[in-house]
Amino acid sequence: MHDETNNIAGRNSQWREELRSALTAKERTAIPRVRMPELDPTYRVTTLTDEVNQGLSAEQAVLEATRCLDCPDPQCITGCPVGIDIPGFIKNIQRSRPDLAAGVLRLTSALPAVCGRVCPQERQCESKCIYHRMHKEPVAIGYLERFAADSAAETAPAAPAAPVGIKVAVAGSGPAGLSFAGDMASRGFDVTVFEALHEIGGVLKYGIPEFRLPNAIVDREIEALKARGVTFVPDTIIGKTLSIGELAGMGFKGLFVASGAGLPRFMGIPGENLISVMSSNEYLTRINLMGAGRPGFDTPVARGKVAAIIGGGNTAMDSARTARRMGSEKVYIVYRRSEAEMPARVEEIKHAKEEGIELLTLANPVEYLGDERGHVRAMKIQRMELGEPDESGRRAPVPIPGAIDTIDVDLVIVSVGVSPNPLIPDAVDGLDISHRGTINVNDDTMQSSLSFIYAGGDIVRGGATVILAMGDGRRAARGMASALIP
Repeated sequence: MHDETNNIAGRNSQWREELRSALTAKERTAIPRVRMPELDPTYRVTTLTDEVNQGLSAEQAVLEATRCLDCPDPQCITGCPVGIDIPGFIKNIQRSRPDLAAGVLRLTSALPAVCGRVCPQERQCESKCIYHRMHKEPVAIGYLERFAADSAAETAPAAPAAPVGIKVAVAGSGPAGLSFAGDMASRGFDVTVFEALHEIGGVLKYGIPEFRLPNAIVDREIEALKARGVTFVPDTIIGKTLSIGELAGMGFKGLFVASGAGLPRFMGIPGENLISVMSSNEYLTRINLMGAGRPGFDTPVARGKVAAIIGGGNTAMDSARTARRMGSEKVYIVYRRSEAEMPARVEEIKHAKEEGIELLTLANPVEYLGDERGHVRAMKIQRMELGEPDESGRRAPVPIPGAIDTIDVDLVIVSVGVSPNPLIPDAVDGLDISHRGTINVNDDTMQSSLSFIYAGGDIVRGGATVILAMGDGRRAARGMASALIP
């Protein structure tokens, strides 16, 4: 592996040295950051499936890769939860070898095409880019990751590794489960991924709309894992369909729990039981996974002329942009802090605004009002101001006395967080569970209180990004592999 890495990404390789000497730092930093081509907002709000970001051309990618200074101490890597060799793959793009760039990515990431689309790069790798010290825009690492992964899509996937004769199971086919499966397969383990739903992909399928992450991209990554020997079994709930004891009886020597955080939270305010008040989980699953609103599908879903989405994260943005595509003429995002505090990706906020979505910030719903048929007709919102920072470091929202407004709405989608899926924690005796319902694990190995069970992703974190879940999967793979093959 070391030799392979040196050949395609070694910083001291002759080709890397030649690239560095080809231009001065001043010449590289004078190149403006690339702009991602996007679908026109007036068109894209008419389609649920056409991807908004259109991808870079080869020329754009090479030019953007040229901006990278190939730092001797690349801090961008420290900002990546899975430790991708970022300069290594970028410099391969610069020399017009996206196939080798993809090879570098796959040394550490099972889902580069996914991460290139949905990772919050501005808070992770790009936030550490040296360009910030020059008061310039960072290298577009996420765009380049997507380019490399997409460019290499047609290349033959890696062949299965030499088998070690040990079976391991995975509960859940989201990013943590897929990352774990890929790493264990590369080590020669016989991996079976059990998924509760009828589609493989977990939150990548049911939670993220196709206009942001096409299902074809997720399917491509899954097919690559199948080619490496990973087996996928849908419609199987670990803890219900199959018990932990049955898994052990089938010869599995370890289980990685990646069952996610699919239990929605509500605010506990009056009117939440009204018709057309629902969670983002339900709304997005009906549309993304069950085809609601598309020809040939009978899945019902609430629609409204005026929709209010409660929350400021990526899921809230996804829900708001989906509601706009489902025909809502007016869509509000109601968030109790200011726009600057919104946890959603900057790009998603930008896209939402372009699509006509109104940010109703420093506002918090306190009651939903219904009509004579029990449908939501309006919401009362409490106007807020920002006080002192809370325990998260963000300024805490404080109600303004008497500042309550009523706004007409006929669809409310609540996106204020999720709780861990309780199925496995409730089904396994002796498993150490936190007060939040998450599985407690060793941070280094991701092993639980039961030696057979490892866990990662939202079932451990309670809610996190795709890349953090993948990082958990990689750590768990290292931990379980070390335990099973000392």
